[in-house]
This record gives sequence, C-alpha cells and structure tokens, in this order.
Amino acid sequence: MVLDEGPFFHGTVADLRVGDLLTAGRRSNYRPEVVMNHVYFTSVADGAGLAAELAAMLRGGDAVPRVYAVEPTGAFEDDPNVTDKRFPGNPTRSYRSAEPLRVLGEVHGWTRLTPEALEAWRGRLAAIEAARGEILN
Repeated sequence: MVLDEGPFFHGTVADLRVGDLLTAGRRSNYRPEVVMNHVYFTSVADGAGLAAELAAMLRGGDAVPRVYAVEPTGAFEDDPNVTDKRFPGNPTRSYRSAEPLRVLGEVHGWTRLTPEALEAWRGRLAAIEAARGEILN
C-alpha cells in the first residue's frame, strides 16, 4: 500500500547537504531524554517548517530553522503521535520511518511562524512537558 507519493519534507536545525542521510537514533527535540527509533517527515512543507521552528525555539541561541526535501530509503508509516492521537485519517500527512531519509535539498519559502505563534507553541510544549505526554516510539 502506498501511503503518499510525496514530495516529502523534514524540519530541523541541522545544516545538511544534498545526499546526507537522516537516521533514527537521535534524541527527541521535544523530550531530550528519549532516543527516537524513527525519523519523522511530512508531505506538507509548512508542517516541516513548524517542526523546524519548534526545534530552533527549544535549542535556543542562534539555531536556524531549516526545511529539507527528503526521500525515504525504505518503508514508512503514518506517524501515530499525530495521526491516531490528534488527526484521524492523517490530514497532516505526517510519517515516520526506521530507515534513513536522503536529503534532496533545502527548501525556501515555507511559512515562518510569527513571534506570537511561537510564544503560543512555547506554552503548548510546556503543558505537554508538565503532563509528560507519551511519545509513541
């Protein structure tokens, strides 16, 4: 079954190059004590932008949010952290894979969050942290 044909995007603060591989086994941007078994991506460039903005906000300092076009190198599935918990049917077109994603290039022109929206997300993330919501890993 084909979940989505893409294109696919990944948001991060990492400075990547064409051909680089994004792999599982890194710490969660949202819960650093959790090592992720998957790498996450979406078919919505602005959704990847949101992930990049949140990663930059949580990292602090001079972290730069970046969005990359990526291609899965293996099987992938709907992201159960979003799809089943918040958006049945996966309208966010969010996915995860235990296999690497290959970077195809950096994407420009995605919608940046306003300072007010970033502050609202800061509050949402603090509430999630306080509740210690489970990450389906």
